[in-house]
Amino acid sequence: MSSAPETDPTRKQGTAISRAMRPLNHVVERFIPSALVFSIVLTFIVAALGLILTDTGPTDLVVHWGDGLSGLLAFMTQMALILLLGHMLANTGPVRRILGFLASLPRTELTAYVFVFVVAAIASLITWGLGLVVGGLLAREVAYQGRERGLMLHFPMLVAAGFGGFVVWHMGYSASGPLTAATEESFLMEPLGGQPLPITETVFSSWNMIAAAVTILVVALALYLVAPRRGDRVTELTVDAREQVKDGQEEIVTPADRLDASRIVTGLIGLALVVYLVLHFVQGGTLTLDTVNWSFLALILLLVKNPFELIHLTKNAASNVGEILLQFPLYAGILGMMVSSGLVQVFSDAFVSISNTTTFGLFAFLASGLVNFFVPSGGGQFAVQGPIMLSAGADLGVDPAVTIMAVSYGDQWTNMIQPFWALPLLAIAGLKMRDILGYTTIVLIASGLVYAGTLLIVSL
Repeated sequence: MSSAPETDPTRKQGTAISRAMRPLNHVVERFIPSALVFSIVLTFIVAALGLILTDTGPTDLVVHWGDGLSGLLAFMTQMALILLLGHMLANTGPVRRILGFLASLPRTELTAYVFVFVVAAIASLITWGLGLVVGGLLAREVAYQGRERGLMLHFPMLVAAGFGGFVVWHMGYSASGPLTAATEESFLMEPLGGQPLPITETVFSSWNMIAAAVTILVVALALYLVAPRRGDRVTELTVDAREQVKDGQEEIVTPADRLDASRIVTGLIGLALVVYLVLHFVQGGTLTLDTVNWSFLALILLLVKNPFELIHLTKNAASNVGEILLQFPLYAGILGMMVSSGLVQVFSDAFVSISNTTTFGLFAFLASGLVNFFVPSGGGQFAVQGPIMLSAGADLGVDPAVTIMAVSYGDQWTNMIQPFWALPLLAIAGLKMRDILGYTTIVLIASGLVYAGTLLIVSL
């Protein structure tokens, strides 16, 4: 990438807001540690709070922590599968061809930025793992094809738009918090009174779907207004940075190789999964984290050429899952300490003291946005914060659906200035967080206004 010549020497690179964000960029780059380190530090912070705010002793806290480490193993697997399957789906041949076609549609610079955001947002509503990968791949493809057509596209802005689509993921099909609340025997059943909360009351409620649509419209408008215009200095993608896509096909020598190269094998098991899912819903089954994962697995099995390609996609996607697998036992240990020591109730009581039925959703949203800096995984955050907020909301008589979505909104909201989930996309694009933070902050501001307004309206 290189900077294109400035057509107007009086203009500076980027927008006024992106330039104002440079001090924050510096702080983020230099002083915010990895998400893994955050989870370790948070473990000791919670332990210290347990000793100070409850009558639990050090030995008991260690036991609560150790007993809790294995408490989220099923949930951890569900989260890892969502990311794994989303990455695999985005890299199947048909999806990559669709992205190539979509990249040819924008005809002007301004529409290109908005287009990348909207497509990434729709992909994130389908599944957050897909949205993250699609955002990076589409930004790169649009930049390449746009350059071929003579468009002066600011590549960091395209990547920021792609990541911006992630701001609605917790309002869609793979929303980990609402789906956990809808899953029987999940860790949220106790604060929910033992009854699962149907997904129709959270993600598929009319007010959440309206909020998702309004968020996409408002953020798209905000990005349109701050995007570089003709005359601004832009940093173009000057090389074809798209990797050569391989499908993992191998030489066919033995009868076993012919079986590995047969589409019948993956097609049959994919169709079997489709039949199971149809029967599940026809017989009154509900949407859960498991059914979401099996629906994406079925789609992948039907799209790949054969087991060779399936294995290749799995190997490529697996590297993105490792950090989640390592962090979730730490979050489970934190949850174990908080619940067993009574710290959950302490926090719940404190929250109730500053809220009422109208303001609770807004305060829960803001608190969730703050916690997301330290627990950037939506699933991990619900493990730590979900029981607290549900208990506090129940004490105030707040609809649990409002509580669940308030925490969900806060989690996805501050992802825009938290580098954890941007890292896979930035790796695809070859950029750093400081290159896009000025634009993703615009997404934060615009979406935050919609979320706050929505929660206040539904709480009246």
